[in-house]
Amino acid sequence: MSDTNLVYAYAVLRRTPEAEAATARLRGVAGEPIHLVDPAVTGPQLAFAVGHVPPADYAAAPLQAHLDDLDWLESTVRSHHAVVAALVASGAAVLPLRLATVYRDVHGARQALDTRRSYFLSLLDRLTGHVELGVKIYAAPDITPPDAGTESAPDPFTGLGVGRAYQVIRRRRQRRNEEAWRTVALAATRVTETARTLAVDRVAHTPERGSLAGSAPGTNVGNDAYLVPADRVDAFRTGILAAAQGVPGLRVEFSGPWAPYSFALQPQPHEETAA
Repeated sequence: MSDTNLVYAYAVLRRTPEAEAATARLRGVAGEPIHLVDPAVTGPQLAFAVGHVPPADYAAAPLQAHLDDLDWLESTVRSHHAVVAALVASGAAVLPLRLATVYRDVHGARQALDTRRSYFLSLLDRLTGHVELGVKIYAAPDITPPDAGTESAPDPFTGLGVGRAYQVIRRRRQRRNEEAWRTVALAATRVTETARTLAVDRVAHTPERGSLAGSAPGTNVGNDAYLVPADRVDAFRTGILAAAQGVPGLRVEFSGPWAPYSFALQPQPHEETAA
């Protein structure tokens, strides 16, 4: 391993025998072995899970170029998450760091741990025993024309010209659509309020639109992350589904449980080294 390699930090956690054992089996974004780095100042056993990565890929300029390569980015995200997920599976409380949190050397990583020691520890205390669950709410009202659309005008439109009949149909469709959306919007609000009572915390993400929404049917009207006690995951899901039950056109999608990405502190810019 070259002394010029950069230090890629994956997560903050407490140094425990279980975390050390889990870390020893892991490989990171560059296939590198993962290990724990302690702060420079003695105190509570806080650590970064890190790996050493080549500047040719992770210095500022090549990293920026890589971020435009979707295949490289997807592979790196998967590898980064795999390290974090394995640490969580070991039973450790983990603060995941954002993708490509890179320091020039071990000394820089240790200084970052020292700088935010008390806050890292308070967050670890808060997140211990909790997981992140994603809840997406989709509105897909089942909107149908008032009558079968044929060239034979239905009885209600007898005597109307074609243009006038078309306007009547269009207004009826619009009213039905608006009523359906009002029903779904009220139900989505009820689902969100229920989720907030069952969770410790919530982060509201921007609803997904266009290509970000993927192939899921309907319009994404809610895209939130919730911090939930690990032993209350099933109760959380059951409560949300009960709140959404019986509403035509409303669909709820769960993801997780995950490490608490949305609730973990991210390094400040001055703490990161662009290298």
